[in-house]
Amino acid sequence: MNAIMKYDVACRAIAEAASFDEVQDIADKAIALQEYARRSKNREMETQCAEIRIRAERRLGELLAQTPKNTGTAGKGRPTLGGSERELPNIPTLAESGIDKKLSSRAQKLAKVAPDEFERQLAEWRQRIGNENERVIAKLTHVSHNSGENEWYTPADIIERARHVMGSIDTDPASCEAANALVKATVYFDVDSNGLTQTWNGNVWLNPPYAQPLISQFATAISTKFSTCEFSQACILVNNATETEWFQTLAERASMICFPSSRIKFIDKAGNPSGAPLQGQAIIYLGIRQTEFKDTFMDMGLLVSIYG
Repeated sequence: MNAIMKYDVACRAIAEAASFDEVQDIADKAIALQEYARRSKNREMETQCAEIRIRAERRLGELLAQTPKNTGTAGKGRPTLGGSERELPNIPTLAESGIDKKLSSRAQKLAKVAPDEFERQLAEWRQRIGNENERVIAKLTHVSHNSGENEWYTPADIIERARHVMGSIDTDPASCEAANALVKATVYFDVDSNGLTQTWNGNVWLNPPYAQPLISQFATAISTKFSTCEFSQACILVNNATETEWFQTLAERASMICFPSSRIKFIDKAGNPSGAPLQGQAIIYLGIRQTEFKDTFMDMGLLVSIYG
């Protein structure tokens, strides 16, 4: 149960699970804890456990796709051309593995969904849950700029670290007036001016919207604009969704990445702690000041140098 209570640990365990038993054990614990949370009216825990179960079933589908199918007894023991009996491998049936046909079908359908689409559907599911309970939506989503009161802003410490690395923050392509009071970018673009269509100059700070399709659109814009030298450097704060196409797009252009050892505690517009996302974060650096980035962010967590 302890592993399930830690969302990020459970997700990592699911991704690393190499057998049906491992995945089913995680799913069973999630189901049990989900029921406990429901009875205790702990909506946040109930939602987390439901998502863990969904992720476990998807992993089960991936493992099923990699496993040879049991074709029953057809052909077993029949003579080969050499006259001896053909021995077939002892492949367990679904029933022997404790997997019913409905679960198998559901799991394999989940496994066929592309990673980005799967995450998008999960995000929409969380949104529906959140619309029923404001407290849950505040915990489960992070939109870097929106028109409501559940806005989460980057803590000043991280922004100042980024400013120190790059020397200045000239452009923030995904911001608003309240956020820029901390970022202090020379130029910023909000949802109305649409930074995706603008020119980004100098040194860029970016904490993009985390929902699809915007996160992918901003990742593509960063890659394209950096490759054409439209801007000089960038520090980008995103979720550490390393398996997604948009994260891979950013990582391919990066010089260094910092994976903080704990989830970042975002703040509200008044500067008060607003909460931490369920997923961990990554700070991605594009530019030539790798030494400055290393010296500035090394105390926050694991540093990865992409090009040495």
